[in-house]
Amino acid sequence: MQRPSIVILAAGKGKRMYSSMPKVLHPIAGEPMLAHVIRAARALDPARLVVVYGHGGEQVRARIQDADIQWVEQSEQLGTGHALKMALPALPQDGTTLVLYGDVPLTRPETLKALLKAAGAGMAVLTDIVENPAGYGRIVRDAAGHAIAIVEEKDCNDEQRQIREINTGILALPNAQLAGWLGALKNGNAQGEYYLTDVLAMAHHAGVRVGSAVVPHSYEAAGVNNKVQLAELERIYQHNRALALMQAGVTVLDPARLDVRGELLCGRDVTLDINGVFEGRVELGDNVTVGANCVLKNVKVAAGTQIAPFSVLEDAIVGEACKIGPYARLRPGAELAAHVHIGNFVEVKKSVIGEGSKVNHLTYVGDASVGSKVNVGAGCVTVNYNGVDKFRTVIEDNVFVGSGTLMVAPVTLEAGSTVGAGSVVTKNAPAGELTLARARQVTIPGWKRPQKKS
Repeated sequence: MQRPSIVILAAGKGKRMYSSMPKVLHPIAGEPMLAHVIRAARALDPARLVVVYGHGGEQVRARIQDADIQWVEQSEQLGTGHALKMALPALPQDGTTLVLYGDVPLTRPETLKALLKAAGAGMAVLTDIVENPAGYGRIVRDAAGHAIAIVEEKDCNDEQRQIREINTGILALPNAQLAGWLGALKNGNAQGEYYLTDVLAMAHHAGVRVGSAVVPHSYEAAGVNNKVQLAELERIYQHNRALALMQAGVTVLDPARLDVRGELLCGRDVTLDINGVFEGRVELGDNVTVGANCVLKNVKVAAGTQIAPFSVLEDAIVGEACKIGPYARLRPGAELAAHVHIGNFVEVKKSVIGEGSKVNHLTYVGDASVGSKVNVGAGCVTVNYNGVDKFRTVIEDNVFVGSGTLMVAPVTLEAGSTVGAGSVVTKNAPAGELTLARARQVTIPGWKRPQKKS
């Protein structure tokens, strides 16, 4: 099969979205709808990929910066036929052009391949059969069952309104006839627009073979016109992702409460509890457990690690058999070796923590290098910022840091040292020694606590 040209129509304003953002940039699974359509188009290995933009075009082009896309502006929105006509100069004289829509994000490449096959050297229309066809253009067929016209809802007669086979708008068109057909379009209809769908009747009258393919799932042809429809397609997308994960052996405790906004790769015997959000590229090794209400973004987690509920991990690397959370936060640059414990209300940023170390309670570790078998007590802080510059804290192997310790960087706690609770450490702590850094405790006789005035 010859490689098709693909034109994505993405010029609409989307008034019913009630947003300053162009409609095609509204996200499904964390990505613009248009990005989903482009991905499906690329799966067909197109000879040319053209996007027709209009409303908010600068925003669209700034968000979608793929170098292989040819951009065509439709400055005045006069219908789908007019939009495709704007793209004509970017198309070859022969072959087939596939017309897609930037607000129809869930069409599968397999369905589009079936449509192209149905077109052959002629034309084909993608259709759907629905219970309630109100609002959609109807597929009119002759006695032999051949599609001969698409009639929009407002132009239907009573008999045509009863037809349940509808036009999805997705078409495969022969380039050789395209310029003539688009030039012959008229706007004498209820909307005063140039309908691309009118080319089906032109093809029939010209004796061009018109094929068709029916979508396997109605959601593949569903467009988004408002936030309700956007949310509906989001849940369909996420349900499909959950099914695929479970079919691959992942335990998803509630498929209705899972959000994958990127690429999620799972080993064997992975368990995902409810309300997990996975963004960017997330890799989970064998026997990893992710508790309820966790957010993981661009994270690699090695085998056997347990992530307790309400933990947030971003741009982090986690070694084998770690225990994280609940309510833990790993910020960008956090790197944990094997058997590390990061407990409740602990935050780690741009720090490496060695094997077997524990930071279990109410502690901040930032811009630090922590060795192996270190124990950091509750309420400790690596004081890494002086208001202008960041400095590093080094905690070597087998260090014990008492609760409530402030480590004012740059500072090093040498191997085997112990820091007493409540210390403010501003100088290096010698190896194997106990270091205390506390102010002298003073009691002031006769002091009275201030009282509120009545």
